[in-house]
Amino acid sequence: MNSNVKEAIMAAFVADALSLGVHWVYDISEIEKKYGRLQSIVKPELVPYHKSKQKGEFTHYGDQMMVLLESVTESSGFNLIHFSAAWQKMFQSYNGYMDHATIETMQNFNSGKKPDESGSLSLDLGGASRIAPLALYYGDAVNTFIDAAGSQTAMTHNQVEVIACAELFAMVSVMVLKGANPVDAFEKALKEIPNAVKIQQMVRAGLESRSEDTRETIVKFGQMCSVKAALPSTIHLIVKYEDNLKEALIENIMAGGDSSARGMLAGFILGCHQGLETLPKQWLDDMTAYEKIIRMMQ
Repeated sequence: MNSNVKEAIMAAFVADALSLGVHWVYDISEIEKKYGRLQSIVKPELVPYHKSKQKGEFTHYGDQMMVLLESVTESSGFNLIHFSAAWQKMFQSYNGYMDHATIETMQNFNSGKKPDESGSLSLDLGGASRIAPLALYYGDAVNTFIDAAGSQTAMTHNQVEVIACAELFAMVSVMVLKGANPVDAFEKALKEIPNAVKIQQMVRAGLESRSEDTRETIVKFGQMCSVKAALPSTIHLIVKYEDNLKEALIENIMAGGDSSARGMLAGFILGCHQGLETLPKQWLDDMTAYEKIIRMMQ
């Protein structure tokens, strides 16, 4: 196993914990007025979505990524039935925000649908953003990783564009772990993943924005949750800050909106590329689940 795999998974969790404090704050000036340039993990105070959460915890995206990590470690790999049962158990008594994709998926499960037919019609990137734990078992097995990433995504977001995003980032992560430059990895993956045509224009837009100002670029693409906005913004973060994970995650949250989905995937790919070497130790110390994640990945 590449030594960066575990650090890449941790980077995805750190990105979500860092995003929690300002997740879904769309007015950038509110973030700047409250914190200046936010460079630490804080509790959510500016919007009500995560009012039950405390500093160092995760958004509902990160909580689902934790369920996936628990499932793959308990199953020694991805098992859709096991993951779906664990996912449903968490949301049956969840003390946190439930988005439309989650509500629709739970309704589908409650109506008797199976995990391979339960997915919502949501086009949010969040369904693909939680794939990092799969790398623990499939970081050097690209086809298996792609299949598992697509399957776990479709369980809650059964839309071809979101599934294609999961497949894209799975393939890119494997190539980056093997030493590829992230830009080159995206270029190659676009030629090989299933349904690449569905997201090709968005990927290209992200790659071409490398030299642009991050906050202006993300506002231009859109700060919202949809693949159309969040995918090019995520790729922008990766290619602009390919050698500085810390700056990528800070600029991500300062750009507002759905910083969690963007951050989890950007953190994952940049963690594959460079590990955690640029991250402040305090971010890890402030993460409530840090020790638990370390134990599960041993």
